[in-house]
Amino acid sequence: MVIVFFMPPAPVSALRYPPRVQVFVANSGADVTAVYDTRLGEVVATVPVGHSPVGVGVAVDGDLVYVTNELSDTVSVINARTYKVVATVPVGQHPFGVAVTSTHAYVTNFGSNTVTVIDVRTNAAVLEIPVGRFPHTPVTSPDGKRVYVTNNGAQSMTVIDTKSQKPIATVPVGRFPAGVATSPSGDRVYVANTGSDTVTVIDARDLDPIKSTTVGKSPMGVSVTPRGRVHVANAGSDTVTVLDRSGDPVVPAVPVAQQPEGTAASPDDSFVYVTNSAAGLMSIIDAGTGTLVTTVPIGREPEGLAVTS
Repeated sequence: MVIVFFMPPAPVSALRYPPRVQVFVANSGADVTAVYDTRLGEVVATVPVGHSPVGVGVAVDGDLVYVTNELSDTVSVINARTYKVVATVPVGQHPFGVAVTSTHAYVTNFGSNTVTVIDVRTNAAVLEIPVGRFPHTPVTSPDGKRVYVTNNGAQSMTVIDTKSQKPIATVPVGRFPAGVATSPSGDRVYVANTGSDTVTVIDARDLDPIKSTTVGKSPMGVSVTPRGRVHVANAGSDTVTVLDRSGDPVVPAVPVAQQPEGTAASPDDSFVYVTNSAAGLMSIIDAGTGTLVTTVPIGREPEGLAVTS
């Protein structure tokens, strides 16, 4: 006689998420960073930071989270496990975005036209790099060799070499460039042009713009899923545009709550998270179908966000 034991199916959350995946959201209207646990589906902590937090970046190992405080001219460094601020780093004027490699964090100083470089081992600022006018958002290439910085007041993107810590190129894009993201392989860069209602697609190999796609009104944040789908938060039309790697729309624009600004993709290709600044909500979009799953209260005036892994 053969006895067969049937194990109950694992819960969906256990199948879809690796351990300790969290979304850190900068609530600029409350001077806190909210922590959303993707397994529990709820906010598990609110971490007091500086005045008007706007940008969020995560260390490569996921242990530290860097939050720019625009009106304090500082960066708060949060331990992603204890939810405690472990360092406060002075940077330039009106820091806006932050991106992190295995060795350094790069902070765009909107009011200084510079990028502050922070050593992640010591959490001390070690260098300032001049870039274009009103630097808005940085992103690192997947291999960590470059940092791409949108210059909101210059219709350009500065490319920084992380070995020399110097700019190596300036790429023309649309009006008032804001969010920026790369493809998973690093061969494409996507820039949201808030003043042009477009996304510029750039070939990262020769740094040439190869396509401009019209999206919704006032596009702000950009993120790319592991499968290469590009999600663009259109702050002026309350939608998210979904593009393929070439920059063509793949599904109809996704309606979300008021004033979507930031967007971040889950590392397991399950969901995309979008902050709705005017509504105090975070929209959650299914990365596979491009449909809105739900919205959750996340805090006052949420802007930047990042997903740990």
